Amino acid sequence: MKLTRRMTLAAFAGVLALGTAAPAYAADLIAIITPSHDNPFFKAEAVGAEAKAKELGYDTLVLVHDDDANKQSQLIDTAIGRGAKAIILDNAGADATVAAVQKAKDAGVPSFLIDREINATGVAVAQIVSNNYQGAQLGAQEFVKLMGEKGNYVELVGKESDTNAGIRSKGYHDVIDDYPDLKKVAQQSANWSQTEAYSKMESILQANPDIKGVISGNDTMAMGAYAALAAAGRKDVIVVGFDGSNDVRDSITSGGIKATVLQPAFAQAQMAVEQANDFIKNKKSPEKEKQLMDCVLINGDNAPKLETFALKN
Repeated sequence: MKLTRRMTLAAFAGVLALGTAAPAYAADLIAIITPSHDNPFFKAEAVGAEAKAKELGYDTLVLVHDDDANKQSQLIDTAIGRGAKAIILDNAGADATVAAVQKAKDAGVPSFLIDREINATGVAVAQIVSNNYQGAQLGAQEFVKLMGEKGNYVELVGKESDTNAGIRSKGYHDVIDDYPDLKKVAQQSANWSQTEAYSKMESILQANPDIKGVISGNDTMAMGAYAALAAAGRKDVIVVGFDGSNDVRDSITSGGIKATVLQPAFAQAQMAVEQANDFIKNKKSPEKEKQLMDCVLINGDNAPKLETFALKN
């Protein structure tokens, strides 16, 4: 009887040991939440973050919020519930995201933001973003040169709720507006979408057949605009994008789109994971919450060196 009792207690202790092992597993989890991977920029973020997290010994939970703030909030709940040790987030709105990141912080899960800022400080541990204003100025300077400092042009703007859309547009205009012979005949949001940019470009071209250039807030819209122009037999129109995607790289090297601006999505995501790892293991926060990474102009000279949002040596 005593032997049976000892065996039962031992078995019960074993079950308890297994039960306490589960939280240890969850503690090694990093959640990676981005917009849709249909956009190669966001896919590169997720791939870069996941690769670095696994290299550092973490399990990963890769999720997509589709720029829907409500879905993002639900996914953050999922990350919290799964016991994630940190969240890497490219967010779904500068204002709409604050409460969700605060919720994670209150639950003891630190957030490391990439690509897009939120309109609050002290909520996320880090906000690592491209220097969108600096990058937009690079793109605008190249656009002005390609346009010969004159002609009618169109601007395609990103999602209006995205801070980056406004920053890039301001960067463009702080350069282009210094040239009075460059005249903006249309400015429309295509919400970062290639399909929407195609249809918007078709309509704009019908109303403004004499346009000479298009400057776009991202590469996906630039690709849509260029496809619409090509379908109309207007490959003479100068198109400049922003992001540094492989698709635009290929277009540049084949003589299509003329230039883009590389923002280092892959490196940015990996930096966020490294900072998350330092915070998890050493309770060390970065020196600054908001961190800017400079962008690089991509044109025919260096496009062949571009691969997955990074320049090869």
